[in-house]
Amino acid sequence: MKLVIHGKNIEITDAIREYVHQKIEKAVSHFQSITNEVDVHLSVARNPRINTRQAAEVTIYANGSIIRAEESSENLYASIDLVADKIARQLRKYKERRQDHKTQSQPEEVVVVESVVTDLIGDRTPELPNEVVRTKYFSMPPMTLAEALEQLQLVGHDFYMFRNSETGEINVIYERNHGGYGVIHPRNANGHTNGKNGKATHANIVMQEKLHSK
Repeated sequence: MKLVIHGKNIEITDAIREYVHQKIEKAVSHFQSITNEVDVHLSVARNPRINTRQAAEVTIYANGSIIRAEESSENLYASIDLVADKIARQLRKYKERRQDHKTQSQPEEVVVVESVVTDLIGDRTPELPNEVVRTKYFSMPPMTLAEALEQLQLVGHDFYMFRNSETGEINVIYERNHGGYGVIHPRNANGHTNGKNGKATHANIVMQEKLHSK
């Protein structure tokens, strides 16, 4: 298993590196058969308007899936402890889902109704930095909507971008403010989507019903 440690506004000392290895390797020790790489990002946010926060973020690449956890506190070692516990729980859930899928006799049909989304943030106030502060690159293999929903739950974000295996397009699945999930589809210049001129397939209709019932 490959473990990589990055730091922002902090020097990664030998003591910190050893502590990360000790805690994170213990957290993933029972899941090494499905874990390919572990990326650990440690950072200290120095903003005079808020207390200094020390964050630990762990991203695990497991058999084509991405599992992510992040915790922060006023002490870096405490943040590492918290994120180690959290990533262990995420891995346990991931492994249980894989086992459930293997034992199911028939795959459950899952999906969404195509709709135009006008409000993504609700009552929240958008806060954007003055410049791009971080760039990430991810492989994006085609996946079904059901698989994208599972990835959304694993990475811990409120949205997840993926390549739809049915249409080949880039879609975004996100958590709705009032419960359930929504999906954003690209619209062509002629007003149509690639899904049969904008008409939802039977599979899409089934998924939308399941997403909105959660």
